[in-house]
Amino acid sequence: MMKRIIVLSITSLFVLGCSSNSNKSGKTDTVVAGETLAKAKNTPRTNNTPTVSSLCFLRIDGKSKPDSTSIELVIKGDQVTGQMNWLPYQKDSRKGTLSGIMKGDTIQAKWSFMQEGMKDTLNLRFKLNGDKLLQKPLKLNTKTGRDQTDDKASYTLTYHSSVQVHQ
Repeated sequence: MMKRIIVLSITSLFVLGCSSNSNKSGKTDTVVAGETLAKAKNTPRTNNTPTVSSLCFLRIDGKSKPDSTSIELVIKGDQVTGQMNWLPYQKDSRKGTLSGIMKGDTIQAKWSFMQEGMKDTLNLRFKLNGDKLLQKPLKLNTKTGRDQTDDKASYTLTYHSSVQVHQ
């Protein structure tokens, strides 16, 4: 019962945060007059101005599903910015910003995050697939002792679409 309450609380916070129309600090793009929000992954330009997509995704996993990762993406043309928060149950979280490039339906992004009071970065690979966001998994580099994207792996981590921001 307690685990359900925790998962429900995390999900509620994510939905509230992702659906907020208030101004957000950081480097995420905002919608300005004359730009059009897009819901489809391959949207055309409007009056030579790239359309802007704001998408939110959530992944819940772990034993009894207590861990969560939320991703908010703002896609403007081929530029991608956003937020990614990894919240493992009773462990140190990683919270930070995403910045990258979109080619077709794939996104190559750098995640700049804080964990245990330290700044760090990871290069991540994503793919938009309908209403899902897929990610290549991370693996431990035994030489450096750091996580890195497993470029040889397929996109096995699935995030499900949540509330879109700025509707």
